[in-house]
Amino acid sequence: MATTRHFTRHVNAGETIAEAIKDCTDYGKNPDKTRGGDLISSYECDPATVDAEFLLSKSKYKAITGREQKRDENILCYQIRQSFLPGEVAPEEANRIGYELGMNWTKGRHAFLVTTHIDKAHIHNHIYYNSTSLDCTRKFRNFWNSSFAIRRVSDRICLEHGLSIVKNPKLRSKGKFKNYGEWLGDNKPPTFQERLRAQIDAALLQKPADFTAFLSLMEAAGYEVKQGRRGSLSFRAPGQERFTRCRASTLGEGYGPEDIRAVIEGRAPLPSSRAAGPVKQGRKLNLIIDIQTRLQGKGPAYERWAKVFNLKQMAAALAYLQDNGLTEYEQLEKKAEQATEHFHTLAGKIKTVEAALATNTELKGATVNYAKTRSVFEAYKAARYSRKYLAEHEAEIEIYRAARATMSAILDGAKLPKMDRLKEEGRKLAAEKKELYAEYREARREMREVTTAKANIDYLLGLTGQEKNKEQER
Repeated sequence: MATTRHFTRHVNAGETIAEAIKDCTDYGKNPDKTRGGDLISSYECDPATVDAEFLLSKSKYKAITGREQKRDENILCYQIRQSFLPGEVAPEEANRIGYELGMNWTKGRHAFLVTTHIDKAHIHNHIYYNSTSLDCTRKFRNFWNSSFAIRRVSDRICLEHGLSIVKNPKLRSKGKFKNYGEWLGDNKPPTFQERLRAQIDAALLQKPADFTAFLSLMEAAGYEVKQGRRGSLSFRAPGQERFTRCRASTLGEGYGPEDIRAVIEGRAPLPSSRAAGPVKQGRKLNLIIDIQTRLQGKGPAYERWAKVFNLKQMAAALAYLQDNGLTEYEQLEKKAEQATEHFHTLAGKIKTVEAALATNTELKGATVNYAKTRSVFEAYKAARYSRKYLAEHEAEIEIYRAARATMSAILDGAKLPKMDRLKEEGRKLAAEKKELYAEYREARREMREVTTAKANIDYLLGLTGQEKNKEQER
């Protein structure tokens, strides 16, 4: 659910214009927040020297036009903050969306820098664009309610990428303004840690035979498992950027690897924190069955199940069978297997397309750099590799050599395609990725829904472990 905000950057008291611009952009380029600078992109400026380039353009503007604003009224640059719903978008895609927003908003007339921060639960972009145009003849003219115009542009781009938006945001002038968390209220999406705890509970309720079987259940639910040294264990959900460490200090008491092994081996019961009910999930299935009436006289198995899952989840598990016409357990089991297989197949296709798209982008960039610097290198050869010429054009020659090395590594002896063909291939790959991601999100939702319902139904009917085998033999 993307949201935007528009800022203006002025000179603060006690600092120069250069210091003001540098402080602003340095915050955005923070390597701890941008994965070492990997999540930074720019248009018509170099991220390493963006502050100097912005400052130089203002000097050119003054020299060309003869106009100069008062110090405290001078807008050095503008900033757009674009935030996304936690878990809905990958950092790389968020950066590309931010770049697209910057290009659409500035119409390509102003240099801008896009930095994607991943230090918060919600991924967000900081887009800094120069108030001075590229030709240094005019300034960006901000207008009344420009923030709403930016939001409309951002919403359109997010909808094109299959992301959610705030459809009817409440204005500050229409009453008490609510922040994002207050606005979500009871519909707050669970965090990755909350989702992981819930899935661990669901896996343990299936009574896996050993720890390996437990890990297999987690993988079947869509989680990526990573085992490190000294018995460390981490999980990563689909769409999650970093692994979550499985330990009590991260997930809470009773969620360390040894605690899980103790539960599997029967040496420890489920922690009391889980008996109080799992974390709050978004409503996925309609509540059509009153479980309270079904608990009466159903024995201790139903009572134990009711302690672990709240009433809505019980109803959701049973309603899922009716909503999908699943009258036999084998049908539910087959549907869960098909949903999981379909999800992993799509995930593999997306990785393949993303790798091809990255290669296409790298080859186009190398081709452009090669064309720009080829004449310089040819002159360098004609000068018989003169040291003096090299000292004067060292940067261009290094770019040329890097471009050739990249092209050679990618093409591996093949003929270099024409730029039009590369652009067309890039557009096709981008369109294919967009379609796959839409299908991927739907497949992920379906897989989570059916595997959660199956885990609940398994425990509800006692179809776990040996009991399940006996039931099937009957």
